[in-house]
Order: sequence, then C-alpha cells, then structure tokens
Amino acid sequence: MKKRSKALTALAVILLFGAALMYLFQVPIATALLERTLDQRVGRDATAGLPDGLHVVLCGTGSPFPDPSRAGPCTMVIAGKRIFVVDTGEGGARNLMLMGLPVGRIERLFLTHYHSDHIDGLGPMMLLRWAGTPSASPLPVAGPPGVEAVVAGFNQAHAADNGYRTAHHGPEIMPPSGAGAIAFPFAVPVAGKGLVILDDGGLKVTAFRVNHAPISPAVGYRFDYQGRSVVLSGDTIFSPSLVAAARGADLLVHEAIQPVLVKKLTAAFEARGIKNTAQVTRDILNYHTTPEQAADAARLAGVKALVLNHIVPPMPMRFAYAAFLGDAHRHYSGPITVGEDGMMFSLPARGTTITEQRLL
Repeated sequence: MKKRSKALTALAVILLFGAALMYLFQVPIATALLERTLDQRVGRDATAGLPDGLHVVLCGTGSPFPDPSRAGPCTMVIAGKRIFVVDTGEGGARNLMLMGLPVGRIERLFLTHYHSDHIDGLGPMMLLRWAGTPSASPLPVAGPPGVEAVVAGFNQAHAADNGYRTAHHGPEIMPPSGAGAIAFPFAVPVAGKGLVILDDGGLKVTAFRVNHAPISPAVGYRFDYQGRSVVLSGDTIFSPSLVAAARGADLLVHEAIQPVLVKKLTAAFEARGIKNTAQVTRDILNYHTTPEQAADAARLAGVKALVLNHIVPPMPMRFAYAAFLGDAHRHYSGPITVGEDGMMFSLPARGTTITEQRLL
C-alpha cells in the first residue's frame, strides 16, 4: 500500500509539474500549434489529385432548426476541374473553406428555391469567392424566376461592405467588378420534363420541377458528366418528376424529414407553451419527403446509391440515425447514407464505383 501511495504521489507531482510548464510556456506552445495548423491548412486544395469524374461535397446538410454539426443546405458538385454549388445555406461557405475547397473557383451557384435557409449564406459565398481569386466578375447565380430579386437584394445589402473592402485592400486585391453576384434566371421547367440549362465541355446540367407547394417555383438539378450522373432533389414532397429526372442516375441526394421524430418535437414545444413553433413543426410535414419516400424514389428511379440531406429534426448523434431512417431500408435495397457536413462522394469518369471520404 505504501509503494502504491508513493507512486500516486509521484504521479501527482509529475502532473502538477507538467501543468506548471504548460502554463509557463503557454504562449510559445500555442504559437507553435497555430503555425503547424496554418502549415497544414493554408493554401490546401482538396480538389488537387481528384480523378476526372463527378465529386459531390456536402457543405451543409441541415435545415432552419439549429444544429451545431450541420450548416444550412449546401452542396458542391465538381465536374472534372469545374466547380459548382447548389444552394447556399448559412455556414456552407465557411465549411467549404474549412474543407480546403477553392471557393474562388466556383463557376456558378444554382438555387433550388427561395426559402431563407437555402439562400441565407449567399453573402459569405459572394465575399469569399471575390476574395479568393480575386475575381473580376460577380458570382453567377442561376435559378427559376425570382432569382433576380434575391440577387439584387443581397447586392444592395452588401454594397457598402463591398466599397469598404475595395477601399481598404485596393482594387488589385478586391476589384469592384468582381463584387456581389449576377442573376441568370431560367424558365420554370414543364412538370415531368427537364430543362437543360448548361451543356458544354461534356457537362450537362438539367433543371426539373419539384413539388414544394405552397413554395413555387422549386426545382432540382441533374448533373451528367463523363458517363456519371448525380441528382439533387432540393426541397420537395415525393415527386414523380424527380423520379423521372433521376432515372438511372448513379447518386441521388434527397432531402428527408422523419415525421415520427418531428411529432415528438411538436409535443415538446406544446408542453412548454411554445405554440407558434409547434404549429410550424406541424406544417412542415406536408411539403417534405420522408426517408421511406426518398427510398421509394431511389428504387423507382433505379439509382445506385441514396444520400439524405436537409435532415429534420436535428440528429444529436449517429446512434440516432436508425430512428431517423425508419423503414427506409425496406423500401430500397441500395446503400443509404445519412448525410453529414464534410462528406465527399467521388464518381470516377466512365466507371461504376462510388467512394466516400471525409473532408471535415
């Protein structure tokens, strides 16, 4: 017992001495750690070395509900060397920077609809793209009718800030011509038919109409490149037009809401007298897709893999994913992934494989 007591005392002395050293040398240690972090992250380009093909990066898999692990809806699609983003929820641009993805090279932003959680990250996306190149032209933003008003509003809100940054850093670093965004509207696709909105360099982007009523217009997007294909649903209920657009695709990224769990959220709000929010949680059930319905869409379209995003309600831990998925695996026999911020799915050109890696 005495030997054990002496050993414990010695260990305590060592720990106290170590803590004292850490305190005394806190500044140089912290500085060294920061320098190491900067060396690893600054200038990192996570696209370097990627094989030719399609790559899908989840920069935001959340919703308007606060979730510390998920930014608002945001997906990056890399086609060869070209970079696009679909929707720009709050925190999405920040995540792209943290993942080492070159925001300055974004060729175009596509918006699915104009719910606030899909557009409220436009300001940071415009700024980081402008600063990251530096770009001499604004960020092109494509979307169905209404995109002009959205872009004009953000441009107006950021006009003073744009002027400050050019004045401070100089026009060589922040050229005025590169500030803000410019709208590229396209017609609302006919229900059940796709509308090709980009077709060059072997890449075809097709917009298709979805049902997110009463929100209209609302669209999803299909990317086809080098024999590979990815479909992004946007927000929608189960939609036959989406099934048609996703026919034979390699990967379907589909929004999902689990009613069983949302009803528990509603009950919690009601029990605490938060009636307004309780009503909101009731209402959202009628214009979103359940995991089971998303699985039905994947099966009917014959896609190779399904990824769920726009996760509602927030999932506090991966252990809860089984409850979120419900019976989805009974509806679709292919792989189903509950999307998380930082996931990247790679589809090499003219191949059949889909691989996943984590960038966060």
